[in-house]
Amino acid sequence: MANERPQKRTAQKGKDQQKGAVNFSPAVAATVEEVIGRTGTRGEAQQVRCKVLSGRDVNKILRRNVKGPIRIGDVLMLRETEIEAQKMNSRRR
Repeated sequence: MANERPQKRTAQKGKDQQKGAVNFSPAVAATVEEVIGRTGTRGEAQQVRCKVLSGRDVNKILRRNVKGPIRIGDVLMLRETEIEAQKMNSRRR
């Protein structure tokens, strides 16, 4: 009986959560109104002005940084609408 290992105890999660379940956070739709320019250390992101379509901040215009291909009229799904990207410096060296 000395060779028996004690079984590991696992904390039970809520019954509603399953292993490998995907939980989505509520997102808010916004349309791209203007492409301001490229940003990032290598120019890998673009700064855009977008208008929020739904949620608490309807019709609010935000400045956001977006990675990947983007055009005017595209729809972005934003996780939050409180934080705005910093303005780009217009002068270059």
